Amino acid sequence: MKSPYELSLEQELFALLSGKALEVARLITADEEIHGWQELANAVSIRRLGFNDHGPVHMRKVTINAMRMFNLLREADIQPSIVKDDTGSEEDSRIAVLLAAFLHDIGMSVGRDNHEVSSFVLAERLIDRVLQAVLPGQLMRQIAIKSVAMEGILGHMTHHAISSLEAGIILVADGCDMEKGRSRIPMLIKSESRVGDIHKYSSASVERVTIEKGSEKPIKIAC
Repeated sequence: MKSPYELSLEQELFALLSGKALEVARLITADEEIHGWQELANAVSIRRLGFNDHGPVHMRKVTINAMRMFNLLREADIQPSIVKDDTGSEEDSRIAVLLAAFLHDIGMSVGRDNHEVSSFVLAERLIDRVLQAVLPGQLMRQIAIKSVAMEGILGHMTHHAISSLEAGIILVADGCDMEKGRSRIPMLIKSESRVGDIHKYSSASVERVTIEKGSEKPIKIAC
């Protein structure tokens, strides 16, 4: 069962999309297996490890952040890497960012260490399934989207070098989910202080993060 907050975030996401990207968004948000991986990621992160939210709400927030950034960059006539490389369209780029953002933390279901690699492994089959459903018979288009989506997932922790604008969006969008509500549950769980607690205390100190059009740069991020 999804929470009312998850459902409201999905509506917010849908409002930022159109065309095939919207079709992908509706498909992945309704996918029971994907939701199952997101729920398990949260259980491991919060209950077992004492970290903050890495589940359905977090991944929806990061996806919304990423789509806002993508839209602002396009308004500023900044081309995504797929377009610059002439390997796909703007829509393909948007779908890649969408998939990467929505699946980037499912590897937390395995554990914290190298979870971006676990996410990479778990997401591959899911991405294939989604792209085959939305873009049947378009193998080269699927490959172009998948390659950038996988880069975004693998690179979101900065442990692996990235080279595309799309992967950069994922990294920054993930970092922007640091509002107070993200650490609400782990802060309520009584436990002794330990190494790594800055992860939850830092996200308890920020009331609000905004992503909007900048005056000097295409994007302004404020908190």
